[in-house]
Amino acid sequence: MTTANIKELTDSRDTVNKWMERFGVRFGVYKHGVFNEQLFPFDSVPRIISKSDWEYLEVGLKQRVTALNLFLWDIYHEKKIVKDGVIPEEFVYSSKGYMPECEGISPCEKVYAHIAGIDLVEGKDNKWYVLEDNLRIPSGASYPMIARNITRKVSPGTFATNAVADNRDYTDMLRDMMSEMCEGKGIAVILTPGRYNSAFFEHSYFAEKTGATLAYPGDLFVEDDKVYYAGMFKDKTRVGCIYRRVSDEYMDPMTFESSSLLGVPNVMQAYKAGNVALINAIGNGVADDKGIYYFVPKMVDYYLHEKSILQNAPTYLPYFKEDYDYVLNNLQKLVIKDVCEAGGYGVLFGSELSPEKLAEMKDLIVKFPRRWIAQEVIDFKDLELLEDDKLVWRKADLRAFVVTGKETKVWKSGLTRFSRNPDSFVVNSSQGGGFKDTWIMTE
Repeated sequence: MTTANIKELTDSRDTVNKWMERFGVRFGVYKHGVFNEQLFPFDSVPRIISKSDWEYLEVGLKQRVTALNLFLWDIYHEKKIVKDGVIPEEFVYSSKGYMPECEGISPCEKVYAHIAGIDLVEGKDNKWYVLEDNLRIPSGASYPMIARNITRKVSPGTFATNAVADNRDYTDMLRDMMSEMCEGKGIAVILTPGRYNSAFFEHSYFAEKTGATLAYPGDLFVEDDKVYYAGMFKDKTRVGCIYRRVSDEYMDPMTFESSSLLGVPNVMQAYKAGNVALINAIGNGVADDKGIYYFVPKMVDYYLHEKSILQNAPTYLPYFKEDYDYVLNNLQKLVIKDVCEAGGYGVLFGSELSPEKLAEMKDLIVKFPRRWIAQEVIDFKDLELLEDDKLVWRKADLRAFVVTGKETKVWKSGLTRFSRNPDSFVVNSSQGGGFKDTWIMTE
């Protein structure tokens, strides 16, 4: 790449980041009890995914999310996958994400994961691996959307001369799905905890782009098992669906955490009565549990009678004796993940632990085998990015977004996150990572 090309990319990166700062495109992080808002740094060198690679990923993502939705329906209804011994009963019901309060509830169209964020990496063997399934409140789609909108303004020729799939249809997908879930029962709202939430920018952005009403704690109330929006002028408007950006345990203080001021009292009653749709459904955490992840290829086989197209990273569950022995004997070369953590926290690389820390980790696995999974380290591809005025290589993943209403659709874009630390595999924004545009080629 020439010096002129690098200067052009550098100018584009700096301009886009300045515009994002001007637009208030930020995310918040709580650390040591303090809330800090910061920019999510954008890099102007795009990730490019070929048409053939994307076609493969699209089919695999639809298959995986379909199986996960079938699993969620099953686990809160007939429980056939447990009765048939595919997944151990104890393993499911000991999951922190399993919500017994959701037993027997039948969501509209049997959809639980309306919005799924599937995290993948591309190995140096040119194979794609799924690292995590995010089915509760996956975030991040707004960042590549607004970054590309800004890029179109500052560099109009970029997309005129490259055959890249347009990514502006994500909010159309959301709008259509929410309309299907509302079933004509009322308006669609996006429930935000407020500006101190890490993804508040995204909440307000999606509300503007979809035409949904942005609702804050206290704006919604339940009457006769129906949800209503009061808003600034206290007009009473029926709500058909709630795209919630509030965690399960805080959604209804009458059912879950009684001290919560973020949710809607008695919303679970309206949900059980079928009078409002919750997007995503309460209780999805049992399916994106890092331990349940191990069983997703088995779900594909069990529910769809198909071989899983997308591969998991090679994963071991200390819950099983054979895996338990393997993990304890090979801990120094594995990645260890705490199933109770998220956002890049609770991830340990055995190769980086001292002998004393390895011994401590082994003791924890012996005492709490259900709490941990271990994975082989995938040597996934580095991507080019600009650091100051130089091109460097860093680890990166891809969060693909899958939207399910009456049918399942995969957004032809995604959130490519990268590590700014040359020695780190952790790419999460909360851990200091940045992001770049994802170009899905159409030719």
